[in-house]
Amino acid sequence: MEILKFIIILLEVLVLFNLLIIVHELGHFLAARWRGMVVDRFGVWFGKPIWQKKIGDVTYCLGWIPAGGFVSLPQMAPMEAIEGEVEVDKQNLPQAPVLDRIIVAFAGPLFSFALAVVFALIVWQVGRPVYEADSSNVVGMVLKDGPADKAGLQPGDRLIAIDGHPVTRFGGVGTDSIKWRIVSSEGETIQVTFDRAGQTNTVAIKPEVEKTGFGQRSGLRQIKIVPAYSAIIAEVLPHSPAEYAGLQKDDIVLEANGQRLIHPSQITTLIERNGTNAVRLVVKRGSQTNEVAVVPEVPAVAAPEDKRPSLGVYWDSRGLQTIDRPGPMEQIHASVDMMVSTFKALFSRKSGVKAQHLSGPVGILRIYYLLFQSEHGWRLALWFSVIFNVNLALLNLLPVPVLDGGHILLALIEGIRRKAMNIKVLQAVQTACAVLIIGYMLFITFYDVGALSDRGPKEPPTPQFAPKTQIRAQ
Repeated sequence: MEILKFIIILLEVLVLFNLLIIVHELGHFLAARWRGMVVDRFGVWFGKPIWQKKIGDVTYCLGWIPAGGFVSLPQMAPMEAIEGEVEVDKQNLPQAPVLDRIIVAFAGPLFSFALAVVFALIVWQVGRPVYEADSSNVVGMVLKDGPADKAGLQPGDRLIAIDGHPVTRFGGVGTDSIKWRIVSSEGETIQVTFDRAGQTNTVAIKPEVEKTGFGQRSGLRQIKIVPAYSAIIAEVLPHSPAEYAGLQKDDIVLEANGQRLIHPSQITTLIERNGTNAVRLVVKRGSQTNEVAVVPEVPAVAAPEDKRPSLGVYWDSRGLQTIDRPGPMEQIHASVDMMVSTFKALFSRKSGVKAQHLSGPVGILRIYYLLFQSEHGWRLALWFSVIFNVNLALLNLLPVPVLDGGHILLALIEGIRRKAMNIKVLQAVQTACAVLIIGYMLFITFYDVGALSDRGPKEPPTPQFAPKTQIRAQ
């Protein structure tokens, strides 16, 4: 079943990813046909064609590498460095008008943007899941001896601003994201403004950067805090105190010994103080709320760090889920904001965000794969596709040779000069830019592949509790 699930998810990823790229190229193709420009080839997928057919004056082909598609337009700026040699005789082709070349170059980003709007309309109707861990701006846990702990930040503090910028949520990338503002901060210290019991305070926190190994992206700034979210039981271990007390998966623990919970770690701290004394929990199951007494026990078999009294449960790491239905323009605006914020951080010498932290095709495919693993896979994938298409449209409009924006820029320069650019100079510039872009993609792919192989720290074995009959026999 696991293999079948893997194959299904992989097919879903490939179908959606290829759709996004092919629609972009379809924009160029249709615009070129509309403007009467010569189209040499229209290809779906790359590599040696496993099928091809010439219909009219266009060769349609299907490659064997499922990584998007391409359209070969010999009347645009030379692209042999990427697309290979064309079949038509370029020497005898008429010069395409400047306006036509601009329209054709712009059509690709336009189609990507249009697809983003279509997906945004779908997300608006079906919604996307949002978890407390992402939407909260309240501190749930402060890691001991971390930067925030040393500065005096406490669980329950509601974060208002980072370095003077208002923040409303922990997750995501954007101007209102706590995590992003910390990661992209530029000073030696980060000014964190928070509300505690109705009083507003500001503290200066010196962030830490964790060291990483070879093949891993460099660490980013962090202050060692975790957002507040509901204590939801993800798993109850067999023979554990929680199981014998009747606790179940998806139960929400509201209170422990009269203390309202804003993070599951509060229960761990409580047990560390009280040992094996009974813990009184207020538990919500569906619409019912009950009080349960649980006596923590030390697992019979566990890793050294887990040889301490516990309830015998695993907690959900995201909290309660709601379905958000952001409007199409809100999604588009958030996507643009995300991209602008990323570029600002990239081009700031003081920021810890570097070019290596971006994702290439392998990284994007990995993101899609992880999204499709969720029970709301298609909702999340469509939402991410809005971001991806907006980024694809705007990145391609950058005035860089080889990109669509570069074609537009070259056509405008030619229109202003009223003279065609030197073909040898143009080919040299295009080839140089193609080499730089391909080199950068290989650079990013190196880190993307490293992320695929990085499974993080090894998980300790699951604690095992002795059945009650064995306990009585001892």
